[in-house]
Amino acid sequence: MDLLESFLLGLLQGITEFLPISSSGHLVLAQNLLGLDSDKGITFEIVVHFGSLMSIMLYFRRDIISILKESFLLLSKPQTIKNYTSWSSDQRIILYIFISMIPAFIVGIFFKSYIEAAFESPLWVSSMLIITGFILFSTKYVGRRVSDLNHSNAAWIGFAQAIAILPGISRSGSTIAMAQHLGLSRDDSARFSFLMVIPVIAGAMLLEILEISSVDLSVNYQVLLTGLLSSAFSGYFALVFLIKVIRRFGIHWFALYCWSIGLIGLWYFWPWWLP
Repeated sequence: MDLLESFLLGLLQGITEFLPISSSGHLVLAQNLLGLDSDKGITFEIVVHFGSLMSIMLYFRRDIISILKESFLLLSKPQTIKNYTSWSSDQRIILYIFISMIPAFIVGIFFKSYIEAAFESPLWVSSMLIITGFILFSTKYVGRRVSDLNHSNAAWIGFAQAIAILPGISRSGSTIAMAQHLGLSRDDSARFSFLMVIPVIAGAMLLEILEISSVDLSVNYQVLLTGLLSSAFSGYFALVFLIKVIRRFGIHWFALYCWSIGLIGLWYFWPWWLP
């Protein structure tokens, strides 16, 4: 992979990570089109995901600072920890984020080999993009019922995030769609969707770093840095764009794009030479 390919893949990651069209799925298709090695592709993907993490932390910096302050305040008063009803909304969201992480943790631990195999199949990814389209389109029929985030909602949204570990299933699309079907507003759905992914990306980064250090892979750090910066800058502006679209139009229109790319991928990568 050269610097231009790194820049383009980082740009692709940054744009598609926040738009509900599956960044991992697009990277798999792009890597197959460019003929990149799958193992190095997975390593590169983790790095550009860190660029996306930087984008989230920059965009939601006020929310993150407020949550951290409320966390320290809660820990400084141990007697209030058991009195859940006295917790502020920022203190409760920490618990909800932790609950939402549990399904992804279980899937990542017990089904890791199957997930890695899926990263090698552009046909699988193309099929999952079509499914993502149906998930997004379902939000068009969400009712006007509005509810607050709670333990049960956090668990269901976490389940949607766990399913979206598969390449081709959009994480943001699945979690936002699940949140809206549970009655959360568009703003609350998007906010929780992106805040809850921060520890997941950080954990995935840590696991990948540990694996890389044990295998001692030769890595072109200029390529990785280029992809990281490209992903971070493009991701921030993509996030700004998506939040505006969600507030005004919703996410169901992105289904048309997912269906188109999925069908094109099935046609292009299908082994026509087989009888």
